[in-house]
Amino acid sequence: MVRTTSGSRRILKWIGNGLLVVLLVWTLLPFYWMIATSLKADREIYGFEATLYPHRPTLAAYGRLFGTTPFMKYVRNSTIIAIGNTVLSLAFGCLGAYALARLRFPGRALIARGLVVTYLVPPALLFIPLFAVMSVLRLIDTHQGLILAYLSFSVPFSTWLLMGYFRSVPLELEEAALVDGCSRLGSLVRVILPMSLPALAVVTFFSFTQSWNEFLYANVFVNSVEVRTITMGLSLFVVEDVFFWGPMMAASFLSTLPPLVMYLIFQRWVVKGLTLGAVKG
Repeated sequence: MVRTTSGSRRILKWIGNGLLVVLLVWTLLPFYWMIATSLKADREIYGFEATLYPHRPTLAAYGRLFGTTPFMKYVRNSTIIAIGNTVLSLAFGCLGAYALARLRFPGRALIARGLVVTYLVPPALLFIPLFAVMSVLRLIDTHQGLILAYLSFSVPFSTWLLMGYFRSVPLELEEAALVDGCSRLGSLVRVILPMSLPALAVVTFFSFTQSWNEFLYANVFVNSVEVRTITMGLSLFVVEDVFFWGPMMAASFLSTLPPLVMYLIFQRWVVKGLTLGAVKG
């Protein structure tokens, strides 16, 4: 009986490891194809001479990307918008979560449930009313307009996640800070936020990556090159039925680096924040 159980566990372990290998290959294959295609010459990308890996690696696609396209403008615009949205999401999320977690006022539970409903609404249903609002406010084709549009999905998530963490902070610590002369805002900054660093890391990573990768709102609210983001810039490498795969894959690979670097920096806190958030939320 013991041998049978041990054999079954060993089989399950091998099956699990095999599934992990399959998922790993499935995840890494697109990254390999981006890098390999960006290093190929045109004859190795198109036609019957297409190859699975670059036989003669070349940086010609990167040269065309930086030399003939406004790629750096796209990077600048995406960076401005992503950082702006991240900062505002943290500010509004912290204040809103603290109010819902600590203060008592009529409609608090309704607002908390409304945050979840707001986050679950598909962006495709919101861009038409948002476009009308942006037009009235004259924010079409501006960085500020995109930042405000992105707040519609980043603030509800940030507030909901932080609210669960703030509730887990012992109330006695905050009461002691209030007795010592701290204001509500002071207790939030000095007591609650330092104890919620994993949640803040998750909010930062989520807000930045969502803003960096978003396409629908950027495509609707932006027209000029001066405000165009990376996701919109990638679509311009398709002209009618012609795909410029080399520069497109080079731009795709470079655009994945900022979120990847950010995740590596906050990895420990992001993993801890997501796992604990599942329990505390």
